[in-house]
Amino acid sequence: MNETEQLVNKLKEYEQEHRDLDQILIQLQEKQTVDFLQIQRLKKRKLILKDKISSIKNKIEPDIIA
Repeated sequence: MNETEQLVNKLKEYEQEHRDLDQILIQLQEKQTVDFLQIQRLKKRKLILKDKISSIKNKIEPDIIA
């Protein structure tokens, strides 16, 4: 497996985890859970994943300014 394939697989993994966290957060907010610390941790994890996703996308397809 070459480096690009590895990056694409990691990207898919991160995107799936990001979507999963989104669903968990929606469920927690619908239940009006008062555990703000848990919600805060999940949102922080989601932001970290978003940064990793952006980083991998830039490695796969770098922006070339002509």
